[in-house]
Amino acid sequence: MNFCSHCGAPVSLKVPPGDNLPRHVCNQCGTIHYQNPKVVVGAIAEWGDKILMCRRAIEPRYGCWTLPAGFMENNETTGEAALRETLEEAGAKIALAEMFTFVDLPHISQIHIIYRARLLDPDFSPGEESLEASLITEDDIPWDEIAFRSIDYTLKCYFEDRRRGRFDLHATTLAIPIPGTYR
Repeated sequence: MNFCSHCGAPVSLKVPPGDNLPRHVCNQCGTIHYQNPKVVVGAIAEWGDKILMCRRAIEPRYGCWTLPAGFMENNETTGEAALRETLEEAGAKIALAEMFTFVDLPHISQIHIIYRARLLDPDFSPGEESLEASLITEDDIPWDEIAFRSIDYTLKCYFEDRRRGRFDLHATTLAIPIPGTYR
């Protein structure tokens, strides 16, 4: 950040009085600009023994598979974000169930929240950010083409819980990946 979004004057990176972290502070009006983590929200939508997945039409990870998910917007709940993202990315309407995974990714300042959901209608089509949207069985999951570690984690937890016959809330922190990979 170079300029204040409040008055347009230059900002400096410094620790404001009463704080303990460097922040962008306006040199003219004193506005402190806090930068906070981004929230990604999505759903693992079930239809029988299959789940809804999308193949990405955008970077990062173009062409790889993921669950319908994306950045939460201002003035919406995490549940509303999951419903909206599923509709935007897969053209699918879902009934939301409980939160299923909560993943901290501190190295990219994000948290990922995935809900369990029930697909309401098998009539769906990929949105602008998806090359394809498909119902996929566990045996057909393209494990080597999963876009994000949080989705890989969610899928593994989901199928393990489904085998047990009981779904729990799963939370984890994913550390910095090996350079050159997403894992």
